Amino acid sequence: MSRWWRAAVALPVAASLPYWLPASVIALRVRIFDLVNGDTGLPTPSDRLPIGEFRYLYGHPAANGRSAGAALSDLFWYWLSPGAQVHQEHLEPGPRYDDVAKTTRRLLARLDRPAWAELVARCTHRIADELDAGGRRVRWVRLRDVMMPIWAEVYYELVFGEPCPRAARDLITGNADDVVSSLKCTRLRHMRRRNRLTAYLRDRIATNPPPERLPGTLSPDEQAYYLQGTFFNTAVVQMSEAMAHLLLAIATHPAVQDRLTADPFDDAYLDRVIDETLWQYPLFGIAHRITTAEIPGGEDRAAVPAGSVLLFDYTRYQQGDGRFDPDRWLDPHTRPQHYIPFGIPANRPCPARGFASMTMRVCAREMLRRYRIDSSVAHTRSLPNRGPCVFTSRPATRPATAALRLLRWRDRWEAVPRSVIQLVLGSWMVLDARRLRLCTNYFAGREVDAR
Repeated sequence: MSRWWRAAVALPVAASLPYWLPASVIALRVRIFDLVNGDTGLPTPSDRLPIGEFRYLYGHPAANGRSAGAALSDLFWYWLSPGAQVHQEHLEPGPRYDDVAKTTRRLLARLDRPAWAELVARCTHRIADELDAGGRRVRWVRLRDVMMPIWAEVYYELVFGEPCPRAARDLITGNADDVVSSLKCTRLRHMRRRNRLTAYLRDRIATNPPPERLPGTLSPDEQAYYLQGTFFNTAVVQMSEAMAHLLLAIATHPAVQDRLTADPFDDAYLDRVIDETLWQYPLFGIAHRITTAEIPGGEDRAAVPAGSVLLFDYTRYQQGDGRFDPDRWLDPHTRPQHYIPFGIPANRPCPARGFASMTMRVCAREMLRRYRIDSSVAHTRSLPNRGPCVFTSRPATRPATAALRLLRWRDRWEAVPRSVIQLVLGSWMVLDARRLRLCTNYFAGREVDAR
Protein backbone atom coordinates (compact mmCIF):
# COMPACT_ATOMS: atom_id res chain seq x y z
CA MET A 1 0.00 0.00 0.00
CA SER A 2 1.40 3.41 -0.98
CA ARG A 3 1.95 6.07 1.63
CA TRP A 4 -0.93 8.09 0.14
CA TRP A 5 -3.34 5.20 0.66
CA ARG A 6 -2.00 4.70 4.18
CA ALA A 7 -2.59 8.37 4.90
CA ALA A 8 -6.08 8.19 3.41
CA VAL A 9 -6.92 5.34 5.79
CA ALA A 10 -5.08 6.69 8.84
CA LEU A 11 -6.53 10.21 8.82
CA PRO A 12 -10.22 9.20 9.15
CA VAL A 13 -9.32 6.65 11.82
CA ALA A 14 -7.35 9.24 13.77
CA ALA A 15 -10.12 11.84 13.41
CA SER A 16 -12.72 9.41 14.72
CA LEU A 17 -10.72 8.34 17.80
CA PRO A 18 -12.52 10.54 20.34
CA TYR A 19 -15.87 9.09 19.25
CA TRP A 20 -15.23 5.35 19.51
CA LEU A 21 -12.06 4.77 21.51
CA PRO A 22 -13.28 5.83 25.02
CA ALA A 23 -16.36 3.61 24.84
CA SER A 24 -14.33 0.68 23.52
CA VAL A 25 -11.76 1.02 26.28
CA ILE A 26 -14.50 1.24 28.94
CA ALA A 27 -16.00 -1.99 27.62
CA LEU A 28 -12.59 -3.66 27.72
CA ARG A 29 -11.92 -2.42 31.27
CA VAL A 30 -15.30 -3.77 32.41
CA ARG A 31 -14.36 -7.12 30.91
CA ILE A 32 -11.02 -7.11 32.77
CA PHE A 33 -12.72 -6.34 36.08
CA ASP A 34 -15.34 -9.03 35.43
CA LEU A 35 -12.53 -11.56 35.19
CA VAL A 36 -11.46 -10.63 38.73
CA ASN A 37 -14.73 -11.99 40.10
CA GLY A 38 -14.06 -15.52 38.87
CA ASP A 39 -16.75 -18.19 38.77
CA THR A 40 -18.34 -17.06 42.04
CA GLY A 41 -19.37 -13.65 40.68
CA LEU A 42 -23.13 -13.42 39.96
CA PRO A 43 -24.21 -10.11 38.41
CA THR A 44 -27.71 -8.73 38.81
CA PRO A 45 -29.68 -7.67 36.85
CA SER A 46 -28.86 -10.56 34.51
CA ASP A 47 -30.59 -13.49 32.81
CA ARG A 48 -30.00 -15.64 35.87
CA LEU A 49 -30.91 -12.97 38.43
CA PRO A 50 -33.47 -10.69 36.74
CA ILE A 51 -34.12 -7.06 37.61
CA GLY A 52 -37.25 -7.88 39.61
CA GLU A 53 -35.12 -9.79 42.14
CA PHE A 54 -32.59 -7.00 42.68
CA ARG A 55 -34.10 -5.56 45.87
CA TYR A 56 -35.01 -8.97 47.26
CA LEU A 57 -31.44 -10.24 46.89
CA TYR A 58 -29.92 -7.00 48.15
CA GLY A 59 -32.00 -7.13 51.32
CA HIS A 60 -31.79 -10.87 51.98
CA PRO A 61 -30.26 -11.69 55.40
CA ALA A 62 -27.85 -14.17 53.77
CA ALA A 63 -26.35 -11.43 51.56
CA ASN A 64 -24.49 -10.00 54.53
CA GLY A 65 -20.84 -10.85 53.85
CA ARG A 66 -18.80 -7.83 52.90
CA SER A 67 -15.17 -8.67 52.19
CA ALA A 68 -14.08 -12.15 53.21
CA GLY A 69 -14.16 -14.68 50.39
CA ALA A 70 -14.42 -12.34 47.40
CA ALA A 71 -11.49 -11.87 45.04
CA LEU A 72 -12.99 -8.49 44.17
CA SER A 73 -12.40 -7.38 47.78
CA ASP A 74 -8.63 -7.45 47.25
CA LEU A 75 -9.07 -4.81 44.56
CA PHE A 76 -11.35 -2.59 46.64
CA TRP A 77 -9.09 -2.85 49.68
CA TYR A 78 -6.18 -1.90 47.44
CA TRP A 79 -8.00 1.23 46.26
CA LEU A 80 -9.25 2.19 49.74
CA SER A 81 -6.02 1.62 51.66
CA PRO A 82 -4.87 2.39 54.26
CA GLY A 83 -7.24 0.95 56.82
CA ALA A 84 -9.74 -0.80 54.56
CA GLN A 85 -10.14 -3.43 57.29
CA VAL A 86 -12.05 -0.89 59.45
CA HIS A 87 -13.83 0.95 56.63
CA GLN A 88 -17.52 0.88 57.51
CA GLU A 89 -18.49 -0.58 54.14
CA HIS A 90 -15.91 -3.38 54.38
CA LEU A 91 -16.26 -4.55 57.97
CA GLU A 92 -17.92 -7.93 58.34
CA PRO A 93 -21.13 -8.05 60.41
CA GLY A 94 -20.48 -8.23 64.14
CA PRO A 95 -19.69 -6.10 67.20
CA ARG A 96 -16.99 -4.02 65.47
CA TYR A 97 -19.29 -3.15 62.60
CA ASP A 98 -22.12 -2.30 64.99
CA ASP A 99 -19.82 -0.06 67.03
CA VAL A 100 -18.48 1.73 63.96
CA ALA A 101 -21.92 2.20 62.38
CA LYS A 102 -23.33 3.55 65.63
CA THR A 103 -20.47 6.04 65.93
CA THR A 104 -21.01 7.24 62.36
CA ARG A 105 -24.72 7.80 63.00
CA ARG A 106 -23.93 9.65 66.21
CA LEU A 107 -21.40 11.93 64.49
CA LEU A 108 -23.78 12.72 61.64
CA ALA A 109 -26.55 13.49 64.16
CA ARG A 110 -24.42 16.13 65.90
CA LEU A 111 -26.09 18.72 63.67
CA ASP A 112 -29.78 19.23 63.02
CA ARG A 113 -30.97 20.16 59.53
CA PRO A 114 -30.68 23.96 59.99
CA ALA A 115 -27.15 23.56 61.38
CA TRP A 116 -26.21 21.28 58.45
CA ALA A 117 -27.56 23.87 56.00
CA GLU A 118 -25.63 26.67 57.69
CA LEU A 119 -22.38 24.69 57.70
CA VAL A 120 -22.62 23.71 54.02
CA ALA A 121 -23.60 27.24 52.96
CA ARG A 122 -20.70 28.75 54.91
CA CYS A 123 -18.10 26.33 53.49
CA THR A 124 -19.44 26.74 49.95
CA HIS A 125 -19.31 30.52 50.31
CA ARG A 126 -15.72 30.39 51.55
CA ILE A 127 -14.47 28.24 48.65
CA ALA A 128 -16.35 30.43 46.15
CA ASP A 129 -14.63 33.48 47.67
CA GLU A 130 -11.30 31.80 46.99
CA LEU A 131 -12.34 31.19 43.37
CA ASP A 132 -13.24 34.85 43.00
CA ALA A 133 -10.02 36.11 44.59
CA GLY A 134 -8.33 36.44 41.20
CA GLY A 135 -10.93 38.93 40.04
CA ARG A 136 -11.82 37.10 36.80
CA ARG A 137 -15.48 37.06 35.77
CA VAL A 138 -15.04 34.00 33.53
CA ARG A 139 -13.01 30.94 34.49
CA TRP A 140 -12.69 27.32 33.32
CA VAL A 141 -12.95 24.84 36.19
CA ARG A 142 -13.27 21.13 36.91
CA LEU A 143 -16.34 20.69 39.06
CA ARG A 144 -14.99 17.84 41.19
CA ASP A 145 -11.91 19.92 42.01
CA VAL A 146 -14.12 22.83 43.10
CA MET A 147 -16.39 20.65 45.22
CA MET A 148 -13.77 18.62 47.07
CA PRO A 149 -12.45 21.43 49.33
CA ILE A 150 -16.05 22.32 50.26
CA TRP A 151 -16.84 18.85 51.57
CA ALA A 152 -13.40 18.47 53.15
CA GLU A 153 -14.17 21.55 55.26
CA VAL A 154 -17.73 20.41 56.00
CA TYR A 155 -16.74 16.99 57.31
CA TYR A 156 -13.69 18.23 59.20
CA GLU A 157 -15.86 20.69 61.11
CA LEU A 158 -18.48 18.01 61.69
CA VAL A 159 -15.94 15.59 63.17
CA PHE A 160 -13.71 17.99 65.12
CA GLY A 161 -16.19 20.73 65.97
CA GLU A 162 -14.07 23.58 64.67
CA PRO A 163 -13.24 25.20 61.30
CA CYS A 164 -10.87 23.27 59.08
CA PRO A 165 -7.29 24.64 58.88
CA ARG A 166 -5.98 25.08 55.35
CA ALA A 167 -3.19 22.53 55.92
CA ALA A 168 -5.70 19.89 57.06
CA ARG A 169 -7.96 20.68 54.11
CA ASP A 170 -5.06 20.13 51.71
CA LEU A 171 -4.32 16.76 53.33
CA ILE A 172 -7.97 15.69 53.08
CA THR A 173 -8.43 16.77 49.47
CA GLY A 174 -5.09 15.21 48.51
CA ASN A 175 -6.19 11.90 50.06
CA ALA A 176 -9.71 11.97 48.56
CA ASP A 177 -8.47 12.96 45.11
CA ASP A 178 -5.89 10.19 45.16
CA VAL A 179 -8.51 7.58 46.12
CA VAL A 180 -11.05 8.60 43.49
CA SER A 181 -8.40 8.99 40.77
CA SER A 182 -7.11 5.48 41.40
CA LEU A 183 -10.67 4.11 41.51
CA LYS A 184 -11.25 5.65 38.07
CA CYS A 185 -7.83 4.36 36.95
CA THR A 186 -6.69 7.79 35.80
CA ARG A 187 -3.70 7.68 38.17
CA LEU A 188 -1.86 5.13 40.27
CA ARG A 189 -2.46 5.32 44.00
CA HIS A 190 -0.04 7.51 45.97
CA MET A 191 0.31 5.91 49.40
CA ARG A 192 2.65 8.53 50.82
CA ARG A 193 -0.02 11.17 50.18
CA ARG A 194 -2.60 9.06 51.97
CA ASN A 195 -0.26 8.22 54.83
CA ARG A 196 0.32 11.92 55.50
CA LEU A 197 -3.37 12.28 56.35
CA THR A 198 -3.23 9.15 58.51
CA ALA A 199 -0.32 10.60 60.48
CA TYR A 200 -2.17 13.89 60.95
CA LEU A 201 -5.30 12.13 62.21
CA ARG A 202 -3.32 9.84 64.50
CA ASP A 203 -1.64 12.87 66.10
CA ARG A 204 -4.88 14.83 66.29
CA ILE A 205 -6.69 11.97 68.06
CA ALA A 206 -3.83 11.62 70.56
CA THR A 207 -3.50 15.33 71.39
CA ASN A 208 -6.89 16.91 70.69
CA PRO A 209 -9.54 14.24 70.06
CA PRO A 210 -12.96 14.92 68.54
CA PRO A 211 -15.75 15.94 70.91
CA GLU A 212 -17.63 12.72 70.11
CA ARG A 213 -16.25 9.39 71.34
CA LEU A 214 -14.68 7.28 68.59
CA PRO A 215 -15.38 3.51 68.32
CA GLY A 216 -14.12 1.83 71.49
CA THR A 217 -13.58 -1.50 69.73
CA LEU A 218 -10.88 0.09 67.54
CA SER A 219 -7.28 0.80 68.52
CA PRO A 220 -6.03 4.43 68.23
CA ASP A 221 -4.46 3.63 64.84
CA GLU A 222 -7.70 2.04 63.67
CA GLN A 223 -9.66 5.08 64.86
CA ALA A 224 -7.52 7.22 62.57
CA TYR A 225 -8.20 4.80 59.70
CA TYR A 226 -11.91 4.91 60.53
CA LEU A 227 -12.08 8.71 60.25
CA GLN A 228 -9.94 8.69 57.14
CA GLY A 229 -11.98 6.03 55.34
CA THR A 230 -15.50 6.94 56.41
CA PHE A 231 -15.43 10.74 56.47
CA PHE A 232 -12.33 12.00 54.67
CA ASN A 233 -12.48 9.44 51.90
CA THR A 234 -16.00 8.12 51.25
CA ALA A 235 -18.04 11.11 52.47
CA VAL A 236 -15.84 13.70 50.76
CA VAL A 237 -15.56 11.71 47.53
CA GLN A 238 -19.24 10.78 47.25
CA MET A 239 -20.56 14.25 48.00
CA SER A 240 -18.04 15.84 45.63
CA GLU A 241 -18.99 13.39 42.89
CA ALA A 242 -22.71 13.91 43.52
CA MET A 243 -22.36 17.68 43.33
CA ALA A 244 -20.17 17.48 40.22
CA HIS A 245 -22.85 15.39 38.51
CA LEU A 246 -25.60 17.75 39.64
CA LEU A 247 -23.87 20.93 38.51
CA LEU A 248 -22.74 19.37 35.22
CA ALA A 249 -26.34 18.29 34.51
CA ILE A 250 -27.50 21.85 35.21
CA ALA A 251 -24.67 23.28 33.11
CA THR A 252 -25.52 21.14 30.09
CA HIS A 253 -29.27 21.89 30.29
CA PRO A 254 -29.68 25.70 30.10
CA ALA A 255 -33.48 25.56 30.44
CA VAL A 256 -33.11 23.76 33.78
CA GLN A 257 -30.59 26.35 34.98
CA ASP A 258 -32.81 29.25 33.86
CA ARG A 259 -35.75 27.82 35.82
CA LEU A 260 -33.61 27.31 38.92
CA THR A 261 -32.21 30.85 38.83
CA ALA A 262 -35.63 32.39 38.09
CA ASP A 263 -36.99 30.87 41.32
CA PRO A 264 -33.97 29.93 43.49
CA PHE A 265 -36.13 28.85 46.44
CA ASP A 266 -38.24 26.34 44.54
CA ASP A 267 -37.02 23.40 46.61
CA ALA A 268 -39.46 20.99 45.01
CA TYR A 269 -38.06 21.56 41.52
CA LEU A 270 -34.44 21.45 42.69
CA ASP A 271 -35.16 18.17 44.49
CA ARG A 272 -36.52 16.76 41.23
CA VAL A 273 -33.35 17.87 39.45
CA ILE A 274 -31.30 16.08 42.12
CA ASP A 275 -33.39 12.92 41.79
CA GLU A 276 -33.10 12.99 38.01
CA THR A 277 -29.33 13.44 38.23
CA LEU A 278 -28.81 10.59 40.70
CA TRP A 279 -31.07 8.34 38.62
CA GLN A 280 -29.29 9.05 35.33
CA TYR A 281 -25.80 9.02 36.89
CA PRO A 282 -25.78 6.70 39.95
CA LEU A 283 -22.79 7.27 42.22
CA PHE A 284 -22.19 3.54 42.62
CA GLY A 285 -21.27 1.33 39.70
CA ILE A 286 -21.28 -2.10 41.31
CA ALA A 287 -21.73 -3.06 44.97
CA HIS A 288 -20.82 -6.58 45.99
CA ARG A 289 -22.05 -8.79 48.82
CA ILE A 290 -20.94 -12.31 49.72
CA THR A 291 -23.64 -14.82 50.62
CA THR A 292 -23.07 -16.55 53.98
CA ALA A 293 -25.87 -19.07 53.33
CA GLU A 294 -27.86 -20.27 50.36
CA ILE A 295 -30.59 -17.94 49.08
CA PRO A 296 -33.41 -20.22 47.89
CA GLY A 297 -34.59 -20.01 44.31
CA GLY A 298 -37.99 -18.71 43.26
CA GLU A 299 -40.28 -18.88 40.28
CA ASP A 300 -38.03 -16.68 38.11
CA ARG A 301 -34.83 -16.96 40.11
CA ALA A 302 -32.19 -19.62 40.46
CA ALA A 303 -30.92 -20.46 43.94
CA VAL A 304 -27.79 -18.55 44.96
CA PRO A 305 -25.26 -20.83 46.69
CA ALA A 306 -23.44 -19.85 49.87
CA GLY A 307 -20.12 -18.21 49.13
CA SER A 308 -21.37 -16.51 45.96
CA VAL A 309 -20.37 -12.92 45.22
CA LEU A 310 -23.50 -10.99 44.29
CA LEU A 311 -22.65 -8.04 42.05
CA PHE A 312 -25.36 -5.40 42.21
CA ASP A 313 -25.11 -3.28 39.05
CA TYR A 314 -26.71 0.07 39.91
CA THR A 315 -26.39 1.42 36.38
CA ARG A 316 -28.28 -1.47 34.80
CA TYR A 317 -30.83 -1.50 37.61
CA GLN A 318 -31.72 2.20 37.43
CA GLN A 319 -31.57 2.21 33.61
CA GLY A 320 -31.47 5.95 33.03
CA ASP A 321 -32.78 6.76 29.56
CA GLY A 322 -30.41 9.65 28.78
CA ARG A 323 -33.25 12.20 28.48
CA PHE A 324 -32.89 14.70 31.30
CA ASP A 325 -36.43 15.46 32.48
CA PRO A 326 -36.86 16.46 36.15
CA ASP A 327 -40.62 16.74 35.74
CA ARG A 328 -40.96 13.00 35.17
CA TRP A 329 -40.87 12.77 38.98
CA LEU A 330 -44.18 14.66 39.28
CA ASP A 331 -46.33 11.81 38.00
CA PRO A 332 -46.37 8.39 39.69
CA HIS A 333 -46.82 6.83 36.26
CA THR A 334 -43.62 8.36 34.86
CA ARG A 335 -41.58 8.37 38.06
CA PRO A 336 -38.75 5.75 37.77
CA GLN A 337 -39.48 2.68 39.85
CA HIS A 338 -35.90 1.38 39.92
CA TYR A 339 -34.18 4.07 41.96
CA ILE A 340 -32.05 3.46 45.06
CA PRO A 341 -29.50 6.32 45.21
CA PHE A 342 -28.57 5.55 48.83
CA GLY A 343 -28.94 1.76 48.84
CA ILE A 344 -31.76 0.02 50.69
CA PRO A 345 -32.49 0.04 54.45
CA ALA A 346 -32.06 -3.73 54.80
CA ASN A 347 -28.41 -3.80 53.71
CA ARG A 348 -26.09 -1.03 54.85
CA PRO A 349 -27.73 2.05 53.35
CA CYS A 350 -25.76 5.28 53.07
CA PRO A 351 -25.58 6.81 56.58
CA ALA A 352 -26.08 10.30 55.08
CA ARG A 353 -29.28 9.40 53.22
CA GLY A 354 -31.43 11.55 55.53
CA PHE A 355 -29.77 14.84 54.65
CA ALA A 356 -27.59 14.29 51.55
CA SER A 357 -30.15 15.76 49.14
CA MET A 358 -30.79 18.70 51.47
CA THR A 359 -27.10 19.58 51.69
CA MET A 360 -26.72 19.19 47.90
CA ARG A 361 -29.59 21.65 47.52
CA VAL A 362 -27.85 24.19 49.78
CA CYS A 363 -24.52 23.88 47.95
CA ALA A 364 -26.12 24.08 44.49
CA ARG A 365 -28.19 27.11 45.41
CA GLU A 366 -25.10 28.98 46.66
CA MET A 367 -23.11 28.16 43.50
CA LEU A 368 -25.96 29.18 41.19
CA ARG A 369 -26.43 32.42 43.12
CA ARG A 370 -22.84 33.39 42.33
CA TYR A 371 -22.20 31.85 38.91
CA ARG A 372 -23.74 30.95 35.63
CA ILE A 373 -22.45 27.44 34.91
CA ASP A 374 -22.11 26.21 31.34
CA SER A 375 -20.60 23.15 29.71
CA SER A 376 -20.70 21.18 26.47
CA VAL A 377 -18.66 18.14 27.52
CA ALA A 378 -19.64 14.48 27.66
CA HIS A 379 -21.46 13.58 30.87
CA THR A 380 -20.89 9.97 31.89
CA ARG A 381 -21.53 8.10 35.12
CA SER A 382 -17.86 7.61 35.95
CA LEU A 383 -17.00 11.28 35.28
CA PRO A 384 -13.30 10.70 34.52
CA ASN A 385 -13.01 14.24 33.09
CA ARG A 386 -13.93 15.69 36.54
CA GLY A 387 -16.66 17.85 35.00
CA PRO A 388 -15.10 20.67 32.92
CA CYS A 389 -17.26 23.82 33.07
CA VAL A 390 -17.22 27.54 32.45
CA PHE A 391 -18.08 29.65 35.51
CA THR A 392 -19.24 33.21 34.80
CA SER A 393 -19.82 35.52 37.75
CA ARG A 394 -23.35 36.88 37.92
CA PRO A 395 -24.89 38.89 36.40
CA ALA A 396 -23.89 36.80 33.42
CA THR A 397 -24.85 35.69 29.95
CA ARG A 398 -24.17 32.34 28.34
CA PRO A 399 -20.63 32.00 26.93
CA ALA A 400 -20.11 32.39 23.21
CA THR A 401 -20.89 29.33 21.12
CA ALA A 402 -17.26 29.21 20.01
CA ALA A 403 -16.08 28.86 23.63
CA LEU A 404 -18.44 25.94 24.26
CA ARG A 405 -17.40 24.28 21.01
CA LEU A 406 -13.76 24.59 22.06
CA LEU A 407 -14.61 23.06 25.45
CA ARG A 408 -16.37 20.13 23.76
CA TRP A 409 -13.51 19.63 21.30
CA ARG A 410 -10.91 19.68 24.06
CA ASP A 411 -12.89 17.22 26.19
CA ARG A 412 -13.24 14.76 23.31
CA TRP A 413 -9.55 14.77 22.54
CA GLU A 414 -8.52 14.58 26.19
CA ALA A 415 -10.59 11.38 26.39
CA VAL A 416 -8.29 9.62 23.91
CA PRO A 417 -5.06 9.50 25.97
CA ARG A 418 -7.07 9.26 29.20
CA SER A 419 -8.83 6.13 27.96
CA VAL A 420 -5.53 4.46 27.14
CA ILE A 421 -4.13 5.51 30.53
CA GLN A 422 -7.19 4.05 32.27
CA LEU A 423 -6.79 0.75 30.46
CA VAL A 424 -3.08 0.46 31.22
CA LEU A 425 -3.21 1.66 34.85
CA GLY A 426 -6.41 -0.26 35.59
CA SER A 427 -4.87 -3.49 34.34
CA TRP A 428 -1.69 -2.84 36.31
CA MET A 429 -3.62 -2.14 39.52
CA VAL A 430 -5.67 -5.32 39.10
CA LEU A 431 -2.45 -7.31 38.87
CA ASP A 432 -0.83 -5.43 41.76
CA ALA A 433 -3.90 -5.95 43.95
CA ARG A 434 -3.86 -9.66 43.18
CA ARG A 435 -0.18 -9.76 44.09
CA LEU A 436 -0.65 -7.99 47.43
CA ARG A 437 -3.94 -9.76 48.30
CA LEU A 438 -4.62 -7.29 51.12
CA CYS A 439 -8.06 -8.64 52.00
CA THR A 440 -7.24 -12.32 51.52
CA ASN A 441 -4.11 -12.13 53.66
CA TYR A 442 -5.89 -10.16 56.38
CA PHE A 443 -8.55 -12.81 56.86
CA ALA A 444 -6.05 -15.63 56.51
CA GLY A 445 -4.04 -14.06 59.33
CA ARG A 446 -7.10 -13.82 61.53
CA GLU A 447 -7.82 -17.51 61.00
CA VAL A 448 -4.26 -18.33 62.09
CA ASP A 449 -4.67 -16.12 65.17
CA ALA A 450 -7.97 -17.83 66.05
CA ARG A 451 -6.27 -21.24 66.01
